[in-house]
Amino acid sequence: MARDYRQIAWEPELDEAVRHLAEVAKHEDLDPDGDVTSRSLIPPERTGAARLVLREEAVAAGLPAVPIWLATYSETLRWRAAAQDGTRLAAGCVLGEIAGPVLDILQSERTLLNFLSHLFGIATRTAEFVAAIAGTSSRIYDTRKTTPGWRLLEKYAVRCGGGRNHRTNLAEAILIKDNHIACLAQERQLSPPAAAREAVARAKSRYRPAEAGGKECSEHHLPLLEVEVDTLEQLRAVLSERPDIVLLDNMKPDQLAEAVRLRDGMAPEVALEASGGVRLSSVRAIAETGVDRISVGALTQGAPTVDIGLDWL
Repeated sequence: MARDYRQIAWEPELDEAVRHLAEVAKHEDLDPDGDVTSRSLIPPERTGAARLVLREEAVAAGLPAVPIWLATYSETLRWRAAAQDGTRLAAGCVLGEIAGPVLDILQSERTLLNFLSHLFGIATRTAEFVAAIAGTSSRIYDTRKTTPGWRLLEKYAVRCGGGRNHRTNLAEAILIKDNHIACLAQERQLSPPAAAREAVARAKSRYRPAEAGGKECSEHHLPLLEVEVDTLEQLRAVLSERPDIVLLDNMKPDQLAEAVRLRDGMAPEVALEASGGVRLSSVRAIAETGVDRISVGALTQGAPTVDIGLDWL
């Protein structure tokens, strides 16, 4: 398999992201005077237990965050998980049980459900795209179209749904986009194909000096190099420079199929990625052209939430 972007797993940095979001959510919900309804009805010493229950079929994502989220509200709340991330679950499935002070359970209920509903939604949407291209050689990737503060968690949810992660931030890879090429074309008075080729050559000369005849550099430290093109003429031009990946922007299936034939003939080691306006209804036709990757902004941008409830025992 060609070099790839970092793939997100549940690691300590996700714990930190959860703590940050939980603090923001708690401040939003309880400041300045706390849960006045629950305090007026529930004695502070009362304890109890409740279950998180899935109301519709979905793919689980974010369950390791639950004890971290609850600890933001009270260190005395306890969580016992009954499901695992990445699993497709039926409606009515119990995700786990929360026990402890009733006031704390009630205060954390809505924000916790909002959090999980969002991540379950992304994982479930991703699984639909992955299923739609089953049997092809293509893979589904996410994008940087994520919610500020949520990026690692949303990309983790994509992984739970069977998708793969594109770059996490601007430092992780060289991705030469259309505006980079337009700026270079204007600067050097070049045609779009010539500017695209020049952009790849410039990036390689800086980050891959060995390939440009300079000092050797360990491949482990080289960033991935991807370039976006929107015409077959640009594709032909950049293939001569051998980037790792070429992103084919907003091309129709017949153009994508021709791009694959062109790549196979000129530089078979270069991966091709289709992107731009990918829908669940169109993704199968795109995959059948033979492209290696399909990046889908809709996985994280506007994924519907999944209905999860809290039921008292």
